Amino acid sequence: MRSRCGAFLTATQEFEVAIADTPATIAAACRLRHQVYCVERGYEQGNGALETDRFDARSGHALLTHRSTGLIVGTVRVVAPSLGGSGADLPMQRFCAPDLFRALPLDSTGEVSRFAISKSLRDAGCKSDASLRLGLVQAAVRLSVQMGITHWCAIMEPTLLCLLRVSSIHFQPLGPAIEHRGLRQPSWASLGDLLSRMKHERPAVWDYITEGGSLRREASAVAEAA
Repeated sequence: MRSRCGAFLTATQEFEVAIADTPATIAAACRLRHQVYCVERGYEQGNGALETDRFDARSGHALLTHRSTGLIVGTVRVVAPSLGGSGADLPMQRFCAPDLFRALPLDSTGEVSRFAISKSLRDAGCKSDASLRLGLVQAAVRLSVQMGITHWCAIMEPTLLCLLRVSSIHFQPLGPAIEHRGLRQPSWASLGDLLSRMKHERPAVWDYITEGGSLRREASAVAEAA
């Protein structure tokens, strides 16, 4: 396991994680989402060459770029809660029973969404699926620290949950699996607990995800202030 972990950690050096915080970089993220969710998977209709929805305006967005080619190979967003009359108003609440979220601190729970890696771009020269996933998880941690998010929720493919566990990225079930574009598992995680367990089980992965521990310290400060 250690040798495999070391191999894909080495491969992470091929990629650059960047926060998409300008109109141009957010549009680049939405173009990749269109490629993945509209063209490759057929999940969404899209809007021209972009895939967007009403949650984008209160989301943090990030991009993963292949250094040697300059290709944008991945994107992820973290949707912030909107604590209005309808509760947190997160995307997955449209498909899950409302009472599933009662145990979560909704004012600091964000949904990890549009976790996307393009097959066609990956095939153009990127070597490691695991390193791509790790890059996007690091991006989600960075976004969450910036946004004051202490807990994550997501609707995830069981296969992806298994692949993340290989890297000691552990989510917990949030109710039973549901039918949503195939079988999906509503899931959640405390960001602090997730990173603490990762540090114990896979220190090298923790070091990469937290940028040498700096993001872990910031995440702890966010949790204490929440």
